[in-house]
Amino acid sequence: MTIPNFSSRHAIDPLAAAAMGTDELRRNFHIAGLFASDRVNLTYTHYDRMVVGGAMPVETELTLEAIKPMGTKTFLERRELIAVNIGGPGRVVVSSESHALGARDMIYVGMGQDVVLVSDDRANPAKFYLLSAPAHRAFPTALMTISGAKRLDLGSLETSNERSIFQFTNGIETCQLVVGMTELKKGSVWNTMPAHIHDRRMEVYLYFDLPEPARVFHFLGEPSETRHIVMANEEAVLSPVWSIHSGCGTSNYAFIWAMAGDNVDYTDADPVPMETLR
Repeated sequence: MTIPNFSSRHAIDPLAAAAMGTDELRRNFHIAGLFASDRVNLTYTHYDRMVVGGAMPVETELTLEAIKPMGTKTFLERRELIAVNIGGPGRVVVSSESHALGARDMIYVGMGQDVVLVSDDRANPAKFYLLSAPAHRAFPTALMTISGAKRLDLGSLETSNERSIFQFTNGIETCQLVVGMTELKKGSVWNTMPAHIHDRRMEVYLYFDLPEPARVFHFLGEPSETRHIVMANEEAVLSPVWSIHSGCGTSNYAFIWAMAGDNVDYTDADPVPMETLR
């Protein structure tokens, strides 16, 4: 049995967030230390009950086990899961059926299944980024490789946001998880600007492929009360429904975006006019 490490994050309202200093913002919205050898690290959030986690099997396989806040016997008893591999080659075993995941491949696992995570090479272990939300029905397991994801090439070097967007969940059925990845081209550093919010869904970003000592300045908060958190490689940040979520790096980078809430419409967002940002 794999005993996961876990912590909980309670929902924060916009007035409370506006009064927070740097340390308080980081304690409430920033998630570090996701990937540790032979550990499952989970953050249970009270934003649409999203669980954000990381698992890096090295010497042993890792079983995904329930944590106390779930109140269930198994992890996926009443949940669905998406795992994205950002490391070396690995496998996700779903109720005894093995699925190979290369770098940037994703797998969806529906309610009621058991999950085991395995690396193929301990010298180059897989790093499974885990996202889970409550489910109301069981959808079938679906593997989505990075080459099979819907790709959108947007932006330009002139606006410092030339990027490729990979929509992982565009072609599969989920209860509420919407997940994809954005990769910025060399010379581009901005993401999600102009900004938007979506009151129907929370969102979480995982920044990765960010070489030391580069950082991303991630912007959050109500459009009229913005704040920032400085992000290093392989760190995640929570975005409540009332908050913008945007970033500017000191180099190019990639990030995985994930949402949960009332709908699975990727385009359902409320644009924020640039002149209203403060």
